[in-house]
Amino acid sequence: MSAHTTELDPFVLTLFGATGDLAKRKLFPALYGLYRNSLLPARFAVIGTGRQQLTSAEFRQAVRESVESYSRMKIDSEANWAAFVERFDYRAVDIKNLDAFSGLLSLVVDKESQFDLPGNRMFYLSIAPELFGQVSTNLRESGMTENKGWKRLVIEKPFGHDYRTAVELNEQIKQTFAEEEIYRIDHYLGKTMVQNIEVIRFANSLFEPLWNNLHIDNIQITASETVGVEERAAYYESSGALRDMVQNHLLQMVMMVCMEPPSRLVNEAIRDEKVKVLRSLRRFQEDEVHANMVRGQYAAGSMRGQSVPGYSEENGVSPQSSTETFVGGRLYIDNFRWAGVPIFIRTGKRLPEKSTEIIIQFKTMPKHIYFNRKGDLRPNLLVIRVNPSEGISLVLNAKGNSADDMQVLPIAMDYCNNCEFDSPEAYETLIHDAIQGDSTFFTRWDEVALAWKFVDPIRRAWDKDEHPIPTYPAGTWGPERLNDLLAESETHWWRVQLEDAQVVQAKEERIEVPRR
Repeated sequence: MSAHTTELDPFVLTLFGATGDLAKRKLFPALYGLYRNSLLPARFAVIGTGRQQLTSAEFRQAVRESVESYSRMKIDSEANWAAFVERFDYRAVDIKNLDAFSGLLSLVVDKESQFDLPGNRMFYLSIAPELFGQVSTNLRESGMTENKGWKRLVIEKPFGHDYRTAVELNEQIKQTFAEEEIYRIDHYLGKTMVQNIEVIRFANSLFEPLWNNLHIDNIQITASETVGVEERAAYYESSGALRDMVQNHLLQMVMMVCMEPPSRLVNEAIRDEKVKVLRSLRRFQEDEVHANMVRGQYAAGSMRGQSVPGYSEENGVSPQSSTETFVGGRLYIDNFRWAGVPIFIRTGKRLPEKSTEIIIQFKTMPKHIYFNRKGDLRPNLLVIRVNPSEGISLVLNAKGNSADDMQVLPIAMDYCNNCEFDSPEAYETLIHDAIQGDSTFFTRWDEVALAWKFVDPIRRAWDKDEHPIPTYPAGTWGPERLNDLLAESETHWWRVQLEDAQVVQAKEERIEVPRR
């Protein structure tokens, strides 16, 4: 039997860019995962478009190969698979040609008739960002958005190249879709542990009284990758880590951590509070950038014992490239709750490990009293592990476990979210939300605009910098200058996400318990 639920509205999904890498690695597996978990309506259809000339049979075979290679759920039966894939069809479309949309509209109408669909239409743009506006216009002028039911547009990042281009793109798309019909994807917001941040904060009376500058010393957010630029040189050369990661993913995590409790747990109330964080985020003037932000580019080095080239030696990259592959910095939220608390961020390629985590460092015990007489007692940490290990650790101080052990050492109260069962992929969660019409974990326009206003002065300052871009050897944690920023705040990077959930250096650095 096919897996489905009758609670969601039947719909047609038109996927632009259906032959691309994102569709293959993420979107088709996500749709299959939703289907297997009874999270798609009983009646739906998917129409893929691309530049390649494919028959529907060839397209369906490509969908199968995608699921077999990348889905967390393997095909369980041929009958069930046949019921799923029969909903898929394909049409080669030149998206710059308005006339091509007439044939696409005919296919949509045919599918609505075949599967008895009421006219709800979702359009997913997994294409080059410079084509977003044109496709939106062609959808309107071809009549594809003159449907009986709802219409929704799902857009991949980046939304614009800077604030000016983002405004232009938004104005163009608004001619066809209202703001509440636009779903701007940031796949980090679909990750289980990112969504868990608000639950940890607002479902536990333990944390909310401590969630402020009276009790929190600093916040550290890391999103590190071990891979280099791989096959994305053309995109990355025009983007860099600042636009690719900071403008969206890292700022989204900052907002989730620092938002005020919403008046209600509904999408607009939550997004209102996120926007307030960005309004309070201190914007650096160009002459302040160097004192607070660090950039770098990976040079040749070693990864897991293998030599790897530097960024400027990669295929498709100019030898004189000044594109940053690493960004770190010290941010401040200038409001009553967070005034004075530094938020340290870092993201980069060719770093020692793949890790996304958020660390809340609480203030240390006063020095020279109780167990902190030597001033070396470790602070408590709340660690939210987003990827690849998902979970939460609360790092406390406790006495050693032997009878004569009169020392204090850090211990971790640890919860693993994906040790026994796979978490849903981010795209499963987000596509399901879009079908439901739930925009909570999508980016609203004012979030996009404010994020660009923060990023643009940093970009301008770096573009004007005539000094060579600092480099860091592949396999290291980026330019040393970022560590200096933390030292100015009398702290350092904590590394807690290790194998077996052990706290870093817990056994090596013990603190003596004073005898009474």
